[in-house]
Amino acid sequence: MDSLQRRYIPSMSAMRSFEAAARHQSFTLAAKELNLTQSAISRQVKEMEQIVGAQLFRRTGREVILTRAGTRLAADLGSELDNIRRVMMRAVSAGNMNSTLRVATLPTFATLWLIPRLPDFFKKHPDIEISFSTRLEPFDLAEENFDLAIHFGQQNWPNTQMRKFFSERMIPVASPTFVSQQNIQTIKDAKEAPLLHTSSRPTAWHDYLEKIEFEGRPYLTGRYFDQFSMVISAVEASLGIGLLPKYLVEKEISEGHLIVIDDEELVTANSYYCVTPIDQEDDNVENFCSWMIEEASAADS
Repeated sequence: MDSLQRRYIPSMSAMRSFEAAARHQSFTLAAKELNLTQSAISRQVKEMEQIVGAQLFRRTGREVILTRAGTRLAADLGSELDNIRRVMMRAVSAGNMNSTLRVATLPTFATLWLIPRLPDFFKKHPDIEISFSTRLEPFDLAEENFDLAIHFGQQNWPNTQMRKFFSERMIPVASPTFVSQQNIQTIKDAKEAPLLHTSSRPTAWHDYLEKIEFEGRPYLTGRYFDQFSMVISAVEASLGIGLLPKYLVEKEISEGHLIVIDDEELVTANSYYCVTPIDQEDDNVENFCSWMIEEASAADS
């Protein structure tokens, strides 16, 4: 940077003083925010005016009002200072990332299965922190700077290592109130009961009824929901029978909020995987994936 360029770059303190004064429309409030004297704010603003070559404030008694030039500069400078803050926050965050796992996960899986189990992981690995983000589809792990992803589907994510930690097992559940009202002992008693569907598993009820040889039961009728969490709420509200992944409703079943109305399970063609870059060797990632596999094995037993 040559000397001519330097002439047009004010000090950071001058920029901060001007931005605060413009935002508050007050030198007094700007001084209070920045823990400076009012005269210091005034000097910093004068520095900015000398560099810009225009008056930035009109001073009327105790009030200060932005000029046209000041208004334009305040808008531009405010956004640039925000960018600087974001850059610094990312730099600080990156500096602390040596022991932080960046994990891409499925939102429902994280909310209902993973997060409730995390206290055990942190107890075993107190030196590891985790940063979670939501992803639903495969992506470039290296390009998006993730250490691992939790994936539901087939073992077909290119250029990665995929470690399966459990299959999807779906079970029919209903609320105790619904079971009592409908006088249901097994799923085959539910000839007229509404079925609750999840949009992402459109054939689940068909596959399940076919597996248990429940012929003549319409499977497309019923109520449709976009997410499993909505189906769980609908089941608890006695709106019908839900066919849900077993791992998602373990707590509700153990607490008596839901009842399994048939022991037969539907094992779907898809599974849950811990996905990592193909050439990655990281003890923290290994610890997390191994822990998830152990937790899944314990939950499945």
